[in-house]
Parts: sequence; C-alpha cells; structure tokens
Amino acid sequence: MARSSFSRLSRRRRVRVAVPAAVTAVALLLAGCGDGDDDSADSGNVTLRFSWWGSDKRHAATQQVIDLYESKHPNVKIEGDYVGWEDYWDRLATGVAGGNSPDVIQMESRYVREYADRGALADLKPFLGSTIRNADLDPSVAAIGEIDGKTYAIPTGVNIYAVVANPTLLKAAGAALPDDKSWTWEDLLRTASQVTKNSPKGTYGLQDMGYVDAGLEIFARQRGESIYGSDGKLAVSDATLKEWWGMIVRSRDTGAEPPASVSVEVQGGGIDQSLTATGKGALGTWWTNELPALTEGAKTDLSLLRFPGESSGSKPGMFLKPAMFYSLGQKSEHQEEAAKFLDFLVNDPEAAKIILSDRGMPVNLKNRDAIVPSLKPADQKSAAFIKEVGPSVSSPPPLPPKGAGAVNDVIQQINEQVLFNRLTVDQAVQQFRQQAESAIS
Repeated sequence: MARSSFSRLSRRRRVRVAVPAAVTAVALLLAGCGDGDDDSADSGNVTLRFSWWGSDKRHAATQQVIDLYESKHPNVKIEGDYVGWEDYWDRLATGVAGGNSPDVIQMESRYVREYADRGALADLKPFLGSTIRNADLDPSVAAIGEIDGKTYAIPTGVNIYAVVANPTLLKAAGAALPDDKSWTWEDLLRTASQVTKNSPKGTYGLQDMGYVDAGLEIFARQRGESIYGSDGKLAVSDATLKEWWGMIVRSRDTGAEPPASVSVEVQGGGIDQSLTATGKGALGTWWTNELPALTEGAKTDLSLLRFPGESSGSKPGMFLKPAMFYSLGQKSEHQEEAAKFLDFLVNDPEAAKIILSDRGMPVNLKNRDAIVPSLKPADQKSAAFIKEVGPSVSSPPPLPPKGAGAVNDVIQQINEQVLFNRLTVDQAVQQFRQQAESAIS
C-alpha cells in the first residue's frame, strides 16, 4: 500500500541524507539531544515540521490542508517534509538520531512500537479528549496506537484487505462471480484455475497472494491465530504456515496463478503493472484504498469481495486496519501546537474534504460519511464495502513488534524461493521462523 514517487512539488522539501538503515538504527538508540525549531516565543510565532511519505497527489492535497490551517492560525507556520516510501524511514531515523525530529510524524503500523520504544514519540494521552478530540473516532481502531497505557499514534483512516474481482474476465472464462459470503479457499483456487484455462495466453485467474503479510494474517486469524501475539512474539503455528505456503504451491501448480517468473516480474512492477490493473488477472488481493488505481488501470468496473474462508473459519480473519497514523515527536518544543494540528488533520471537516480517502476512509466517523458524495465511484464502492463488512470483521491485531518491517521482507523473500522451488514448504516454514524470530528479538 505504500508505493509512491519522489515529489518535486514544494520549496519546503529538504535535502535527503543517505545513511544506511542499520547505521541509523544504532544512531537512533544513542540519540539524546532535543529537536524542534527555535521560534521566537516572545512573538508567539511557532514553526512546526510535518513529515510524511506519499505520491504527488498526496503531497498536493496535504499542502492544501497545511495552507488551510495556516490561514486559520496565522501565528503557525508548517514546513512540509516529504519523500517517497522507499526513502522515508532512512530519513526519519536520521532526523531523530540527529536531534532533528519532525513535530508531527506520519507513521505506519510496523514502526509505531519501534519508534515508541526508542523514546521518539510523545504520549498523546494528555491531549486526548481536549486538544485532540476523540469522541467521533472509529472505536474499532481508535485505541490501536496504545502501548503499555500510553497512546503514541492516532489512526488517519481505515482500510480493509479484500479480494478484488474483475467480473468481465470471470464472465469471459465462463466463471461466476464468487459468493463471498460462503466461498472457501478451495473455491478460490478452482475459480482461478478455470479462468486461466479458459482465457487467452497471458491472462490468469489470480495474482500470487504470498507477498503481503496481510494475506497470511487473515489466513491465520481464520484459524484462531495471528502472526504476532499481544506479547510481541510470533504466534502463528508451523501448521498454519505449512498450509499457507502449501496453498501457494498448489495455486502455481494448478495454473490458478502465473508461473514463478511472471509472478516475480508482476510483483516488481507495483500496482500499475499488476495483473489486476493491467486487466490480465481476474482475482487479486488488495487494500480497499487501492481500488481507484486498479479500476483506472483495468478500464472496467471491479468488485470487492470478502476473503474466502470467512464463513467457515473459527472466526473472521478480515479486520479494519489503520491505513497509517499520526504521531508527535517526543522532543518537539511545541507539543501543544503540534497536537492542535494533529487534531485538525483528524477531525476538521474541511481538511477531510481535501484529503478524502487518500489516507484511508477517515477515522472520524462523521467525516467518513460526509466525504462519500465527493468521492470518485471506485472510492464510493470502497466506502460502501467497509460500511457493509465492518460490523462483521474481527478486532484489529495489536501493533506489531519492533522488527516487523523486516519480517515482511522475510515473507516476501521466502515466498519467492517457494515459487521457484528453491525451498520446500517445510524448509520455508523453518526458515521463516528462524529469520522472523531473529528480526524481532
């Protein structure tokens, strides 16, 4: 979900300092100096730095929100500091380690605990209910950013990981649109195999599902498990991992998905080159906020479906996930003003109409309903799907432990080796557990 380009939109943009992640992680632990701009307190003027990643579209919308806030608060200047996803975390680690942390920080779930544990994020509890209004925030996710009684992050909005179907390709292959209230994983593979068999060469039933940890998470939760437990340790069993990668192998061998070489090439091309977006895949697994880009690429209406196995598992596996979070820098010299801006980002109706669904469907429930008429048809479809399935999904998993970002990399690497038969399923399970436990230890 975090595929984005380096923007050239704003004069406020800062020069990137290229430092390897391993070095910045060590430096971060050693950092102890303060940060924040040295504004003239006597004049009452305040400068805040807001850091985020994203596409050009997100940068432009966020700058509009900043301009709106500054127009309402003439004593506050907000400096935008942004790059693409690939560079964001090196830059943030470097800034925090050097005592130059942003005041307001866009965060991702895999990194909230990591930065909180390092003392880089402020506890928002003193601001909640007053400076940061929380009465209208979606209760299913509002407290996800809480760790050991302190709140380090507020969700921006919500997404759901779902199956995206191309009804046109299904119909052309003589396959019916699945009944997502009752279908099973076997139904998924059978339908996808039928599409591949009955479609022109180069069109497939399913894009490989093994590259994104959210698919494994849903699969595990349907079996009463999760990738991580509340204690931050691995909680998924060897049996579930074996079943998961065994299904990936069967998907490849039955032709439900492409050969390994094609899957790897497609994965490397990002969302724009995906089977779904190029109209060459009948089924794929995606976050709901990716539906507009997929629809635009496919040039046809797409459908959102529940994951297979939701009705037959021990409990639902799907969940509302915070698309991303907002946090405050622990060493910010202007936490009160930063908290006011965070409240504006989350709760202001005018800001919501500018951001729309770019950071997920708004976490503020009133704003979520209010923006629907302004959304494009694909986004309206996502909003309706979230509203429909939201009451039936299970509670979101806890924030993943430090090192979870590396674990997702492990999942991707092992999945690729399984696809090329460089690892057996049993070997994949063993290597995943060893490497994942090492990453979060």
